[in-house]
Formats: sequence, structure tokens, C-alpha cells
Amino acid sequence: MVVNTVALSPELLESELFGHEKGSFTGAIAQKKGKFELAEGGSVFLDEIGDIGPDIQTKLLRVLQDHEFQRVGGTRDLHADIRVIAATNRNLEQAVSEGKFREDLYYRLNVVAVHLPPVRDRIEDIPDLVRHFIRKTCHELGIPSLEVSQAALDQLTAFPWPGNVRQLANLVERAVVLARGDVLNVEDFSIDHHKPNLDKEDPLENLPLSEAVDEFKGRLVRRALMLERGNQTRAAKRLGIRQPNLSRLMKTLGIEIPDGQ
Repeated sequence: MVVNTVALSPELLESELFGHEKGSFTGAIAQKKGKFELAEGGSVFLDEIGDIGPDIQTKLLRVLQDHEFQRVGGTRDLHADIRVIAATNRNLEQAVSEGKFREDLYYRLNVVAVHLPPVRDRIEDIPDLVRHFIRKTCHELGIPSLEVSQAALDQLTAFPWPGNVRQLANLVERAVVLARGDVLNVEDFSIDHHKPNLDKEDPLENLPLSEAVDEFKGRLVRRALMLERGNQTRAAKRLGIRQPNLSRLMKTLGIEIPDGQ
């Protein structure tokens, strides 16, 4: 089971990990089992462990040291037969020295440490990572998998990736969503050799409002038609409109379905 610790407030994180009893706080209308209880006999992956607060650190230490915990609002000790795997992009040794992370918890977690170099230091992995994120995004969108050109891979490999693998994943996801064909090319990725092009002016900003709106609508319609292989009924459903409305919109925007689709 995976828990992203930075995605939840301290209160919600405590409930997510340890569970809670009915009536333990406002909105707790029923008992809830936490990840540690649900993962009995298995593993819990705690992402960004370096960002958790001192109260959670203390309770997590008890889980690792005594294999026991209590639900929020509970009084009964529960047994935890689990393996905890944790990850962070922070320097925990420095956090310990600064008093921001418990030293005893650090040593409990640091039994087997695996250092994963940033993606810029393992550029040979970038093509495989790009293809993985393409497949993942296409699967989540329910569309056929896309290919990626060698030129695009060469450019992505040359980029320094200051935001590490998350930046790469986000860029690939954006490229897939906005793809104009079955193959992702250099122009589908918003980067140059030095920095992302996300700060560059969007061409739509130079158009009058009505033209910009039509251009944006056209992009969405063409994308939906491409994903649905020219099937207007399915494309309309994807866009959340009725098929007759899509036909009228296509006529207004001058969009035609290519032969063979």
C-alpha cells in the first residue's frame, strides 16, 4: 500500500495510517481501518517520509519499534506485522542534526538504504522511462499507446531535468494528452535544451479572444476525433457533448475527418 505523506494534512495522514474510531473527530461517522491495519502481513510504502511532522514521527516510531499502534480516538493497542518502505528527496541526516527529524526514527528506517541517483545522472534510463510514462498515461486515458520518435528521445535525454523524474513524468503526460498524432515528436514536448518552454508565451495569447477560443476548441475536437479514430459518436461522448452538436461544431471550425478514418 502506498501513502503520499505530503498530499495529506497531518490530521488526515494520521487517520490514513492508523485509522480512526467512530466519533473520534468531526466527520468520523464510522470506524475506519488505517493502512497499517489493512496491510497486515504486507508492506506499506511511505513517500516523502522527510516531510512528516513530529507527532506522526513519534507514532511511526512505535510501529517500527514495538509493532503496535492505536486508531485515532481508540484505546486498544493493535498489532502491526508489516514492512515499512520509505522514500524521501530530503537529506535526513541533515534534518536530524537540525532537530527536524527524530534520530531514533531515522535509524529505525535506515536499515537497508538504497540511493537512487537523479535522472540527470542516469540518462541511459530516460528512453525507457519515457516509454513507461507514455504507456501508463495512455492506459489511464483508455487510448491506444503512442510511439515516440528518436529525435524526441534525443532531446529529452539532453535535458538536465532539474525537477527530476516527476518533471519528466509530468512532461510526458502533457505530451500524450495534447498529442497531434500517433507518434510523439520533438514539437510535442515543451522543452528546449536549457529549460522548459512552459514560461514561453502561448501563441493563443496573440489572437483575438474569439479566434483563440475557436483555436482551442479545434484542438480539443481534433484530439477527441484522433483518439476515437474518427468516430464522431464516441468523440462527442469524450467531449461531453451530443453528436449533432459535435457535427455542427466541426462544420463551424472547418474540421474534416481524414480519409481512412
